[in-house]
Amino acid sequence: MRTAPRRWTALTAVAAAAVLTAGCGGGSGDDAATDGLTVVAGFYPLEWAAERVGGDRASVSSLTPAGAEAHDLELAPRDVAAIGEADLLVYLEGFQPALDEAAGSEAGDAAWNAGDAADLVEGDHHGHAEEKHAEEEHAEDEHGHDHGDEAVDPHFWLDPTRLAAVGDALAERFTELDPDGAAAYEENAAALRADLEELDAEMEAGLATCAVDTLVTSHEAFGYLAERYGLEVVGISGLSPSQEPSPAQQAEIADLVRDRGITTVYSETLVDPAVAETVAEEAGARVAVLDPIEGLTDESAGEDYLQVMRANLATLQEGQSCS
Repeated sequence: MRTAPRRWTALTAVAAAAVLTAGCGGGSGDDAATDGLTVVAGFYPLEWAAERVGGDRASVSSLTPAGAEAHDLELAPRDVAAIGEADLLVYLEGFQPALDEAAGSEAGDAAWNAGDAADLVEGDHHGHAEEKHAEEEHAEDEHGHDHGDEAVDPHFWLDPTRLAAVGDALAERFTELDPDGAAAYEENAAALRADLEELDAEMEAGLATCAVDTLVTSHEAFGYLAERYGLEVVGISGLSPSQEPSPAQQAEIADLVRDRGITTVYSETLVDPAVAETVAEEAGARVAVLDPIEGLTDESAGEDYLQVMRANLATLQEGQSCS
């Protein structure tokens, strides 16, 4: 385990002691938390990938509690302490501002940005509805619908192939920290990639013949999915679900829904459905629920990433009238 950063506040030091004390009674003597890598992930998809690749050689935890909105993460003192103690912090730069700050001040060279392996793109590169949505794009520029200083879409994990690339890169990073585990990490990453490529093939086949190719969602979490499978995404809010669209923007998207014969507008888990419901009501469309898989809850349509993605596929096949 790496040593903690040198500049700790008294509060952080106390919190670290509490974390270590609490962990003493939690597992067996041969537990991976004692003998293996300690990995802290920013939110669920990164946690899941790290668990798959790390296997029994890594103890992985998530900083975002189950059921919490990942974008709005706030770090408690014990979270800061855990970041400082971890062998690796797996995070996504620009997605959780509080974590960006802690990555620099507490994790140092133990911070690993998954976005580098995911090959992120700007949200606009996914392609909005051209003529009808141009005014909304301008309004988004005016009102700052983005993550951070640039409108880079962070939701890469909704394209399984990008998540597979992150898994491969994680295996390399784990190997740097634990060379004895190189074969295990490589094998685990290969198994993860195989599962994700199987999912990708199912998604591609299932969405290949959709009568409606415009995807209207609460916010622009599904750009990578849409780009991968030949759909066009229109987010009622921007890249952040906390942004409130104006009544004029909502009316404009309702017009787009009517003009394109769109029958389904998608709300999302962990996000207030009111905006999607308003647009759907104005347009005479129904509302279905997609899961951006930023975190799992007891209400999630599956117990892990793969199950929830397959549930999303079934929802999309019905909502987009896919044969």
